[in-house]
Amino acid sequence: MAAAPAATFTIGTTGSLGQRGNSLPQLKSSGLKFNSQNHLKSFCGLKAMSSVRCESESSFLVNKTGAALRASFASKAQKENDQNFNYNSQPQASYKVAVLGAAGGIGQPLALLIKMSPLVSDLHLYDIANVKGVAADISHCNTPSQVRDFTGASELANCLKDVNVVVIPAGVPRKPGMTRDDLFNINAGIVRDLVSAVADNSPDAFIQIISNPVNSTVPIAAEVLKQKGVYDPKKLFGVTTLDVVRANTFVAQRKNLKLIDVDVPVVGGHAGITILPLLSKTRPSASFTDEEIEELTVRIQNAGTEVVEAKAGAGSATLSMAYAAARFVESSLRALDGDGDVYECSYVESDLTDLPFFASRVKLGRKGVEALIPSDLQGLTDYEQKALESLKPELMASIEKGIAFAQKQAVAA
Repeated sequence: MAAAPAATFTIGTTGSLGQRGNSLPQLKSSGLKFNSQNHLKSFCGLKAMSSVRCESESSFLVNKTGAALRASFASKAQKENDQNFNYNSQPQASYKVAVLGAAGGIGQPLALLIKMSPLVSDLHLYDIANVKGVAADISHCNTPSQVRDFTGASELANCLKDVNVVVIPAGVPRKPGMTRDDLFNINAGIVRDLVSAVADNSPDAFIQIISNPVNSTVPIAAEVLKQKGVYDPKKLFGVTTLDVVRANTFVAQRKNLKLIDVDVPVVGGHAGITILPLLSKTRPSASFTDEEIEELTVRIQNAGTEVVEAKAGAGSATLSMAYAAARFVESSLRALDGDGDVYECSYVESDLTDLPFFASRVKLGRKGVEALIPSDLQGLTDYEQKALESLKPELMASIEKGIAFAQKQAVAA
C-alpha cells in the first residue's frame, strides 16, 4: 500500500493573550501547529503519518477561554503575540481525576470525554452501582489514562487517594414536575457525604460540583470543608460552563456568527433567573434588539427545561452537561499544568457582589482561582443591571438554604 502523503495538524482558535491586571486580555485569532510524528500517535491512535490536519470549527471547545482539548496540547508551549504560535513538546499525562457518579447519565459521557484528555494519567470512576461495566468499556479507548472502578462507600477512600481533580455529577436528574425542593432534598445529602470523603482523602484537590441545585450544593460543600478544617475557596467550583456553552451557541445561531469566535460571559447562579448572560459583553461585539435580548436571555435561562421537556420524562440535559463539564475539567488541568492564560466562568466564593457565592469569569492557575474578573460587571446595560439586582434575592435564598442544611446536619451529627 502506498504511503499516505505527509500532512500537518493545524487548529484555528480564538485566544486571549497578553493578560494585564484584572482586566480581560484582547481576544486574538491564533492557531496551533504540530510537526512531530509522535504528538498524537499515543493519544488517538493515528498511524503512519507525520502529522494530521484538522479544520473543524466546532471541536471540543469553541475559544481559548475554554479551548479544552485543543489548547491542552499547548500548555507547555511558548506563546507568541502574533496570529500563530507553535510548540514542539508532547503533553505529559500526569494528573489524576476522579468522577463521583460515573455510572449516571452525565457521569458516563463525562468519563469518556475526560478519558480523551492527553493530560490525564489516572481516571477513577466511582458510583454506588453499575460502574464496573462503564470502566471496562471506557478503558478500551487507546488514550493514555489508566481507568479504575470503585463501587460503594467502602471503596470511596481509595478512589479519592492522591487525586488532583474531583468532579461530582452524582445525584438525581431533574424530572418533569419535580420541584426545586424535591431535587434539593435528595442531592444535598449526596453532595454532603461525597465532599466529606474528599475532605478526608484528597483535601488539596480541585472540587467541581455539577450536582443540582448548584446554587445550594456549592455552599453545602463549602460548609462541609470548613467543618473538616480544609476549606480552600480557590479550589471549590460550581460548574456553570453549560450556561456559557448555551449562550455561545444560541447567540452564534441568532446573529449568524462563526461559533468558534463567540464568547458570552454568564454570571449569577445556575438556575432560572439567577442565570444572567451578559449579551452586551459578547465577543466579537454584536448588537441586539430589545426583543432579541429578552428572547435570548429567557432561552438561555430555560434551556435545561427545554431539554427536559424534549426528552419527555426520559432524562435531562446529560450530554451537553457532560460536554461542558469536560471543558471545565480540561481547563483546570491546563491551569494545573502551568498554562497561565486559562479563563472560565464558574460559581465560586466571591466578593464581586454582596452575595457570598457568585458565578463570574475567573482566571485559573495551579492553586485554583487566581483572580476574579470584575470587568464583565462594569458598564452593564440597564436591562442587565436590573436583571442582576432581580436575581440576587433568589440566589441568596438558595445559598442560605444550602448553608442551613449543612450546619443542621453538623449539629445533628
